[in-house]
Amino acid sequence: MSAAQQVRRRQQYLEELAAASLGALSGQAGWAYRGRRLSRHAQALPLRTPHLRLEEDDCALEDYRAVSDAIALRLIHTDEALHLAARPALPETRLIYDLLEQLRVEALVDPDMPGVRENLARRFTDWCLAFYHAGLTETSSGILIYSVIQSCWSRLMACAVIHETEDYIETTRASFYKPLGADMAGLRRTRFDQAAYQQHALNISLWLEQELAASLDEQEDDEEDDAAAAKQRFALFLENEDEEASLLEEQQAPWLGNRRDAPEDTLPYQVFTNAYDRELEPARRMRAALLDEYRQALDTRLAEQKINVRRLARQLARHFSSPQREGWHFGEEEGIIDGRRLSQVISSPAERRVFQRERWVPEASAQVSFLIDCSGSMKVHGEAVAMLIEILTRALDMAGVPTEVLGFTTGAWNGGRALKDWRRAGKPARPGRLNEVQYLIFKPASLAWRRARRNFGALLKADLYREGVDGEAVQWACSRLADNTPADEGARRLLVVISDGSPCDSATNMANDEQYLDSHLKQVVAQQTRSGRQAILGLGVGLDLSTYYPDQLIIDLERTLDNALADEIVYHMALACRHQGM
Repeated sequence: MSAAQQVRRRQQYLEELAAASLGALSGQAGWAYRGRRLSRHAQALPLRTPHLRLEEDDCALEDYRAVSDAIALRLIHTDEALHLAARPALPETRLIYDLLEQLRVEALVDPDMPGVRENLARRFTDWCLAFYHAGLTETSSGILIYSVIQSCWSRLMACAVIHETEDYIETTRASFYKPLGADMAGLRRTRFDQAAYQQHALNISLWLEQELAASLDEQEDDEEDDAAAAKQRFALFLENEDEEASLLEEQQAPWLGNRRDAPEDTLPYQVFTNAYDRELEPARRMRAALLDEYRQALDTRLAEQKINVRRLARQLARHFSSPQREGWHFGEEEGIIDGRRLSQVISSPAERRVFQRERWVPEASAQVSFLIDCSGSMKVHGEAVAMLIEILTRALDMAGVPTEVLGFTTGAWNGGRALKDWRRAGKPARPGRLNEVQYLIFKPASLAWRRARRNFGALLKADLYREGVDGEAVQWACSRLADNTPADEGARRLLVVISDGSPCDSATNMANDEQYLDSHLKQVVAQQTRSGRQAILGLGVGLDLSTYYPDQLIIDLERTLDNALADEIVYHMALACRHQGM
């Protein structure tokens, strides 16, 4: 595994730990990191306060833990409606208002959680020093905002300001002692009462707004350019989290069509023609001799792998089975007394085996579908993917969990017949998807692994791999998964998508926006995840798929498949179901 992949894997591991910590502290399931942004059930959470934003170089567990701890405290202690009702409009003022509320909840840490308190203090201190060293305190506005933040934090936490900048801000602190002294003293006194605290926070924020406006009015003409540059740097540092959240929600909202050709129109995703779309079984379209040759090559490679399938099956059974009542155990020494053995109590008072207990047995209550990206770039991974699918479906079959193995590709390169029809129609604008898609069925849910394993050899057929329209394929796979699974509350449905990148169809990208297929995939995954009918896990072949799939795992198929990789995949399969409350 390359160094870059190792860094991404470590980052993913830390994000999983932090999300689990947030769920434990807040009592809310379904948290996950998506592109270094916290989200719950595919809905991004606005952080609002800059010291909670994770940057590219924040790879320490303490950074992730601090953010998770801070968000958990906000979820527990903040009345969001009350907070938003009085939120100021000016960005710099709103920063102080939001930050003061975040500092209030951080001041409410239970004394029995010193680790949480230490994480929060370290994270805030690091952000303050980064603010200072970035030169953002060199303007009158910057030093004023920084001094107010430091003073409020010191009051709330009942500790000294940061030693490194204490002398630097002393004069500025003295200047607002008289107008803000009473409100700053009230912050700690009212920290347990959000409504009363909010009034003090609002007074401080509004005073700051007036001071910033006065500071701008007093600047000389020759200072305007420097002030504008400083304000631009300051705005970048205080990047608005609500705007980021709205952008992410826009990606997850009903799709807004072609932005390049019709920026003002709201056009849903569309297909120019589906006359050439096909649903087929690749194994039936191959010569039997060639399929047997591929199957034999696959068996040879599988014999070299280092995976204990029976052990893997036991792990899967624990995750995807639920206890079902099946009769009674009789002749027990404890439990419910068995009326048929009451006579033994009289005839043999020493006899203790007169009880009965309910018998519970594990029973599979899930279905797992695998969806394989059969685009051109996946061709080099065909054999490794086939072995992985063989091992997982065999283990799931042994665990009693039904499986389905699907794939998707296109019928031609560069659009095929669909593109020709579009040209004959005069090349109308915003045509939508311009290719003939092929949905592949390697193993239907009704077919046992032993009878379907021969079909997996078709994954080695090179001309199977062309281009990929991922969004429609995910919709199709989710639809089949819902049709094959009983509609009871205990049934768990999991779709595992194996891919190595973003959707790609050259004809569609040429005639539409370059992000046309990407945006549709994000929207489909968000819709399916929010529906709660199934969980979706993305297995990225050497690539981080968090842009598309909230639950994802980076896998390295260039190495020999082993128990460590299998354990990791099983863990993430179970984790994806837990995130959906399954």
